[in-house]
Amino acid sequence: MEISEVRIKLMNDPHERLLAFCSITFDVSFVIRDLKIIQGAKGAFVAMPSRKLMDRCPKCHTKNHLRASFCNQCGVRLDENRADKDDAGRARLYADIAHPINSECRELIQEEVLKAYQEEKISAQQSGYICRYDDFGEEDFARLGPYEEEYEEAPVEQSSASESTQIRKNNQVFRIDSAESGSDRNRPHHTATDQPSPDKVTSNENETRGQGDTFGSGIV
Repeated sequence: MEISEVRIKLMNDPHERLLAFCSITFDVSFVIRDLKIIQGAKGAFVAMPSRKLMDRCPKCHTKNHLRASFCNQCGVRLDENRADKDDAGRARLYADIAHPINSECRELIQEEVLKAYQEEKISAQQSGYICRYDDFGEEDFARLGPYEEEYEEAPVEQSSASESTQIRKNNQVFRIDSAESGSDRNRPHHTATDQPSPDKVTSNENETRGQGDTFGSGIV
């Protein structure tokens, strides 16, 4: 068995442990995708494609990830330490989907993948570089439905008197002003000028006062 092709997809964040995804082809006949190149304490290594291990809730029988604290269906609390441990005492949370069964095959895969990874890093620095890894458009942005409205938010325009935001909707620009300006936030809800003067009484109050002058006037 020979590895006939290795394709690499480099990750953009240099601070992450995940360096790249890769796919390998055996004998121009069989492809395994989603292998990971991870930066470990002793250097980069290749991790096989895996899936999360799950178990069922004893109450509603819904599947949950082994690290889940609550059931996704009924919400019952689950034991967080219920996963089996490996020889190093670490919880077994993932299982390999495809993996070599002997050390010779593992070393062959890791050697070829890491070699292709170094070559891909050099190729990525050249102009016109195109990644050959097929991710089936998973990194692309989805198209909106025919009845969805597209919104384009313009930069926020701020002034000393007020704060406003412009939003473009259906080729029209709408301005949204803040509820209060900076100067209005420090003002009280009512000022002295807003309060009615004791000497100024409305006509209704004059009529009421005139009618009520005789009531109780003789009480000492």
